[in-house]
Amino acid sequence: MRGLSVGLAGLAALGWAASALAQDVRPNVLVVLVDDAAFMDFGAYGGEARTPVIDALAARGALFVQHRTTPLCAPSRAMLLTGLDAHQAGVATIPEVIPPEHVGQPGYTLALEPGVMTMASRLQAVGYQTVMAGKWHLGSGPGDLPDAHGFERSFALDASGADNWEQKTYMPFYATAPWFEDGQPASLPDDFYSSEFLVDQLMDYLGETPGADRPFFAYLAFQAIHIPIQVDPAYTDRYVETYAEGWDVLRGQRRDRAAALGFIPEAAPLAPTPDRLRPWASLTADQRDLYTRSMAVNAGMLEAMDHHLGRLVDYLQAAGALENTVILVTSDNGPEPSHPVGEPGFRLWMALHDIEWRTETLGERGTTAFIGPEWAFAAASPFDLFKFYASDGGLRVPLIAAGPGIASGIRIDSPTSVADIAPTVMQLAGAEGAVADFTGRSLAEALSGGAPAVYGADDVIGFEVSGNAALIRGEWKLVRNLDPWGDGRWRLFNIALDPGETTDRSQSDPEMFTEMRAAYALWAADVGVLEMPDGYSVHRQISINALQRQLAQYGLLPGVFALVLLGGLGLGGYWLVRRMRRRRHP
Repeated sequence: MRGLSVGLAGLAALGWAASALAQDVRPNVLVVLVDDAAFMDFGAYGGEARTPVIDALAARGALFVQHRTTPLCAPSRAMLLTGLDAHQAGVATIPEVIPPEHVGQPGYTLALEPGVMTMASRLQAVGYQTVMAGKWHLGSGPGDLPDAHGFERSFALDASGADNWEQKTYMPFYATAPWFEDGQPASLPDDFYSSEFLVDQLMDYLGETPGADRPFFAYLAFQAIHIPIQVDPAYTDRYVETYAEGWDVLRGQRRDRAAALGFIPEAAPLAPTPDRLRPWASLTADQRDLYTRSMAVNAGMLEAMDHHLGRLVDYLQAAGALENTVILVTSDNGPEPSHPVGEPGFRLWMALHDIEWRTETLGERGTTAFIGPEWAFAAASPFDLFKFYASDGGLRVPLIAAGPGIASGIRIDSPTSVADIAPTVMQLAGAEGAVADFTGRSLAEALSGGAPAVYGADDVIGFEVSGNAALIRGEWKLVRNLDPWGDGRWRLFNIALDPGETTDRSQSDPEMFTEMRAAYALWAADVGVLEMPDGYSVHRQISINALQRQLAQYGLLPGVFALVLLGGLGLGGYWLVRRMRRRRHP
């Protein structure tokens, strides 16, 4: 396999790491971003998938219990790489859901704006070798790719996702899978598998001689476990029995494990299941087989990702560089609830692109797969909702840190933010003097075991993506979720006692509710949040934006065909979309 050949080739060039250690004592930094992993997906957090590499990092480092990120991929990535709020960085949302009123506005250019610096730019300026491999999704125009933002070497996907076996798109919004190496269009090898290939690329870059006398900053942004979930069936087969009892059982099991591990109070209630989610008992036998295998593919893909991360860790160990490498592993948001095959026109698009969705081949080459809203809701347990929404099922994710300057076997229970990662890395790298102000705060003192909390009782942490918003202050959380899984109302929760966000305290604690609303207004004005237009619907906006992209990609006649195919505008098109969605949801 290509991974073995590249790994052996890399071992022949391991002098770079030993030389770096001899000449520069500053730590190397490896930031690993998993796509759409839930809070409890890793084994160290009580998940079902086998993740021994990540678990070992947690055992010799720090495990965070109240780490939050934005509920959507690109804003989270902008915050992680810059240490700024997503609106300040320029990536407040993603192209698929942005309304026309926001396009091009400050904070909504959907690319890192002029003057915004990434960790790579800052560390490169103080002598670090900077490399990345994986999903980028932070701007597509000239000067928007990683090579223009501090990465000396990069192999990047400029899309929200792509196929994991071939160079092809996974949804109609994209015509192809746009991969770039060092800013230039690139092709994938015939034996491509995303997790393996991205680790191979990173090892190739780290083994190049230009980095021999410098520490490195490496950013590894896996496609796992974003739609389409895909993996060798040998991994999938291991988990079929694990998930055979269904999503209702899994949600309760994860809640109980969370309590046993001390992540939530023993008596904390679990958020009720929304009426629109199907009970497992309502499925036919064939449907149960299909969805059981879907969740098995998801876990298998996570295990495969962990395996390939282990190859990178072994590479660093063999080089003598591991002990001097800070490693951070986290997720960009909670689990993905989308059910693309239930969307109007998607089955025809699949047929045109030779993609199938059936139990026997699920996750293999030429297939699509996903877990859907019911499994996503279960995976997000013990919290409420999932990706895209500001409930903790969308925001609260794992964060593990290990390496020099980090105490061994500690757990950090105080709230933290994805914006804290950049200032933390800069401080651990000894580069505080080279940076401007961050929105986030350094976690270095907490990681060393010297500070129990990073944020005080009166400090706020805010998040907002496309109208879904949250503000955390101490034990209180203010939340608003829009249609279709919310109603646009602000609610107040005591998340210390009620992490599942089950009891709205806005009426019983009106003074606190008023204070939190005022605090959110100040925060939103400070970072540049724009209010959503009246009548905004994320599903309708996705359809409109996808159709506009089709017109731009394929021209007028095919675009008009897509317009009719995907639901259309006018002539009852939106009604048709909703009705077809209900009918086609298997």
